[in-house]
Amino acid sequence: MNPEDFMRLALEEAKKGDAPYGAVIVKDNQVVAQAHNTVKRDNDPSAHAEINVIRSLTTQLQNPSLEGYTIYTTGEPCPMCASACVWTGLSEIIYGASIEDLVSVNQSQIHISCQEVIVKSFRKVKVTRGVLREECIKVFQ
Repeated sequence: MNPEDFMRLALEEAKKGDAPYGAVIVKDNQVVAQAHNTVKRDNDPSAHAEINVIRSLTTQLQNPSLEGYTIYTTGEPCPMCASACVWTGLSEIIYGASIEDLVSVNQSQIHISCQEVIVKSFRKVKVTRGVLREECIKVFQ
């Protein structure tokens, strides 16, 4: 599978959520976890797709470290989600729509890029932007 295939899985996952955010975590070219936004369903403002998929996988692994794993997400991680990626040690974040894209389609955002959070952290996390960007923007419109 390639990055576009994994992002398509995140897009499919996004369709299940309260808002069109979906995330998958991959290791060794295999999907190991996937989740979507459940903020409204769970009455939990932290239940973003990225947080949900991280919680699911770390619980399954019985380990808070996700070093060597990659997360794919339909929208650029907010500061909370970017921080969670840093704390778990994820190796790479790959997203479709940027925060600027999300703001342009009236999705509420804290206007701080995930790269800004990572640069000020203690870890290096690779960030790849714009994978299936147009398809990701469409689900938010």
